[in-house]
Amino acid sequence: MYHKMIIKYWPNRQSISLNNAVVDLFIETEKKLMLRTNNQSQHYLYLDILNNITRTKLLQSILSEFKELILDMIEINLDVKMLIQLNKKIVAVFINRVSSNFFFKFKFNDTTFNKSKLKYDHNNLTDYLLIYLIFGSSYIEDNTFLFETLYTPYNHVKVLLENFIIQIGNIVIKQIIYHLNNSININKFLKKQNICNKLYTSNRSTILFLNNLKWQHLVQSYIYDIKSFYNERQKVWIISSEGTISKYIYLSKGKTIQNLNQIKIIFLFWLELKDLLIPKTERFFIQIAKYFLYCSINLLSNLILILMRIIVFYLNK
Repeated sequence: MYHKMIIKYWPNRQSISLNNAVVDLFIETEKKLMLRTNNQSQHYLYLDILNNITRTKLLQSILSEFKELILDMIEINLDVKMLIQLNKKIVAVFINRVSSNFFFKFKFNDTTFNKSKLKYDHNNLTDYLLIYLIFGSSYIEDNTFLFETLYTPYNHVKVLLENFIIQIGNIVIKQIIYHLNNSININKFLKKQNICNKLYTSNRSTILFLNNLKWQHLVQSYIYDIKSFYNERQKVWIISSEGTISKYIYLSKGKTIQNLNQIKIIFLFWLELKDLLIPKTERFFIQIAKYFLYCSINLLSNLILILMRIIVFYLNK
């Protein structure tokens, strides 16, 4: 007997149903944050340098602050166009507020350090998340994701929220690391505050961790991000039963090509050229290999036949 899977969809417009869906989403996410937040992906996060308790508290505080942000924005009564225009500023203010609250617990006096250098990786996912939560799915442009906007899965919005929380948490810890400037200061601070991951308690392990992050960022920016752009995929972070993992979702990126720098455009062009030429080149070499193999087998079989005839001739003689 087959059981039909029931898909829960996100509400289309502002209504009691949307309010209830938002409340349910926040409750579900809050419960997930109480389970495991350790990094189980193949990629490094700045959050990894924190122990489990501190990491969970930070992510929970981000969720709590985000609830207040959504309520504030509903009260302001912005329209969708104004929301999209102000979104970068909204996120910047939100990061500063989360950072200030988090730093205050550890007696940081200066909460304005390096904020101009550490910006949220704005990839429109935040726009979509805020639109889903405040206005409903009908305000998302068609063909942005793989499904019709009126049939947006509830789990899709849940993924966007979890990704947002992890990304913001990552930036907050990145700010601390930038402010402390070197591995010795970072190590001392984390140990003093008793918030350090046991894997990074030594100065050497901290240096290795930071170098791995720098190398990962370089490779990600100039290789994997371009490949994801080319394949219209977007990397997201989600909280699973095992911990934090990374996945890819489809995201139309036709409008964002103008934001790429020259090196990335060249790499993108190379990917296009590769996809055009390699299949034809492969077919050419496969055909050549087939002819070569056919000729080699015929030549070998003829040589064996000639050799056998020579042996028979000498035996008869």
